[in-house]
Amino acid sequence: MLSYQHIYHAGNLADVQKHALLCAMLGYMTQKEKPLTYLETHAGRGLYQLDAPEAVKTGEAAAGIDLIEAQGLLPADHPYVQALARVRSVHGARAYPGSPLLAAECLRPQDKMYLAELHPQEYAGLDYVMSAFGAHVVRQDGFAMAQAVTPPEPRRGMVLIDPSYEVKADYDTIPRVIAQLHRKWNVGVIALWYPILTSGAHLPMLAALEAQELPKVLRHEVRFPPARDGHRMVGSGLFVVNTPYGTQEEAARLSALFSAL
Repeated sequence: MLSYQHIYHAGNLADVQKHALLCAMLGYMTQKEKPLTYLETHAGRGLYQLDAPEAVKTGEAAAGIDLIEAQGLLPADHPYVQALARVRSVHGARAYPGSPLLAAECLRPQDKMYLAELHPQEYAGLDYVMSAFGAHVVRQDGFAMAQAVTPPEPRRGMVLIDPSYEVKADYDTIPRVIAQLHRKWNVGVIALWYPILTSGAHLPMLAALEAQELPKVLRHEVRFPPARDGHRMVGSGLFVVNTPYGTQEEAARLSALFSAL
């Protein structure tokens, strides 16, 4: 299915959790001079405008990043806040970067990026936005791209797996994919984002992942009210393999932030 477009959800509370942790991890990983590789399997278009009709219609950004910033809940020196500011200085005050653009803002010239997106319009937008950063952008199944690229060169690095979960088979596919990626790239940081749904559809996937006994695992979840009546997502999670140093502390800070909302 190729119907999902993230503009309706950009900047929501799930994005805040995912992007704050992503930037914190990359902020730590780029402290070392050694280059790294960043991969993303479901990249979206890379840049969104929160005053677009689609974003305004759902109101998810208003209850997400707008609320976080209005209440000053993240420190000014947070890598996520700093990356947001750099993007807005170029693209306007209502610009919101997706994870590939946030990652690019955290990376350095010596680092490499590989991004996949299947949706034709989303791919076109992604290719346009990310061309300035020298990213390798492909219109391809993201799982196939990750399998083809790993182990990457440089070997240090991270892959973000962030599907829409419109394809229900993803819940069954992901544990197998992560096991394969880890076997091929045992030093790679593997970060999986997943929605927490009222149906509990994510729970068997997590059980299968935890049964693999992967190294240095972090499972971080936050809860929040549904975006509207009948909306099934009531939280979001990140499952990380080979978790970078300091991520546990950042996760604890985010847990406290969400608890106070």
